[in-house]
Amino acid sequence: MDKKKFQDLLTSVDVLNTLHGGISEPAVKLQQQATGREIRVRVPGVEKEALQVEVHNNSLSVFYLIPIDSAGKLIQMPVVIYNKTIPYFIEISEIKAVYEDNELVVQLPYNKLSSGYNKKIQIDEE
Repeated sequence: MDKKKFQDLLTSVDVLNTLHGGISEPAVKLQQQATGREIRVRVPGVEKEALQVEVHNNSLSVFYLIPIDSAGKLIQMPVVIYNKTIPYFIEISEIKAVYEDNELVVQLPYNKLSSGYNKKIQIDEE
């Protein structure tokens, strides 16, 4: 099967899934930049105001909440799009998120360890 036909099949399956109560598959693209990394997220059918980005301990999460009725009580259930450990060479305190061109863009700038850490260790005598 050629690539075009396969892509059309995947799109059809995604549309049918959505029409029958499912959700559209989010697109997540990781990009390497000179000053850091970028995570680009596109979630069809989800408003930009619903998307959330959090750093918890050393993990970065991108998610949105959907309301679920459970025994007459409304619960906000998170739908996780991205959840990974933040690498040591990313400056956690400088992580930012912007919304541009219908995509959530999470910017992860490098810190001084991005060029590597090198130290000669002196071996002491006992």
